[in-house]
Amino acid sequence: MAKSRSGSAKPLGNRVGHSTNQKVRPSIRSRRLAVLFTCIGRRVSLLNSFQRAARQLRINALFFGTDTSQLSSALQLCDKGIRVRPTTHPGYIRDLLSIVKANRVKLLVPTVDLDLRSLALNRSKFAALGCRVLVSAPDVVDICQDNRKTYRFMLKNGFDTPRTVSIRTASAKMPAGGQLSWPCFLKPWDGYASRGNAVVKNRKELLFFGSRIPNAICQEYITGAEHTCDVYVDFGMKVRCVVPRQRIEIRAGEVSKWQVVKNPHIMAEAARLVEELGAGPGVITLQLFLTPDDKVKFIEINPRFGGGVPLSIKAGANFPKWILQELTGRKPTVRFDGFKDNLVMLRYDGEVWLENPDMERAGK
Repeated sequence: MAKSRSGSAKPLGNRVGHSTNQKVRPSIRSRRLAVLFTCIGRRVSLLNSFQRAARQLRINALFFGTDTSQLSSALQLCDKGIRVRPTTHPGYIRDLLSIVKANRVKLLVPTVDLDLRSLALNRSKFAALGCRVLVSAPDVVDICQDNRKTYRFMLKNGFDTPRTVSIRTASAKMPAGGQLSWPCFLKPWDGYASRGNAVVKNRKELLFFGSRIPNAICQEYITGAEHTCDVYVDFGMKVRCVVPRQRIEIRAGEVSKWQVVKNPHIMAEAARLVEELGAGPGVITLQLFLTPDDKVKFIEINPRFGGGVPLSIKAGANFPKWILQELTGRKPTVRFDGFKDNLVMLRYDGEVWLENPDMERAGK
């Protein structure tokens, strides 16, 4: 059995497939709204939120998930889990299009950065099959996934952000000229999930880590309260809601404790940024620092659902419900600040159980 901490259980059987051409029986397919999550991994809470929203709206929905391995917790909890090739494989998009066509998928929800650009470039192919993809335009995805372009966008449009230079420039000019000062923050310009990030305190450390972090850039080190904003953009490309959540504690590189902070200044700046960028539809995730002198300094833009979005949903910003309402031609009632303030989320590990899995074919 596959079982979540909520107590729900579903028999696994052959629900997780090994082919992108697996189909749901026509009788089921014709009467259910099909939603597909790509690279679903551990996004159990997000999946549960969509399932709960479908029940609230009395939508007879079928939730699919894809991953490269059977050993994916969220994949086991989908109505249908399908193994696909890696996002870097030339046939990845063909795999997804095959799934969408075979099962009449109406909504595709990416959950990580890895396939955003490919999905953005192929939106029209999915649209031709009647499937809406929650992904921004290719040029927007490029700005978000290249921190050098993000920096230039921020400067051009008047948003506060850490000063950013190449490793070579930082090595040659620091501390002369006052452009940057120690400590500094290094990260890959094309990185994600905080991989390869480092704080350096002097030139020796800068050269050491700068030569070991692929595609490294050097940024001004910012102090203050770190926040993430979940920004909802409707199908008409209008920002409808912004939920800031402050980081309380990080464990093993992931935030384990958050708190909703209804800060009007952060909310207004986040909405302005997403509107200027033209990101959406769906949920856009922004990372920022609120400095001691009340400046909002943006550091990252992720045009997808963030890992901490269950807190915003629980606080009353029901993104899955709004998305499903729009998808089915209904008009959701959305208040820009209509969510509960100060709600705290304390994360813990849950379990999913597999009885006698075929480990040789699991795709470890």
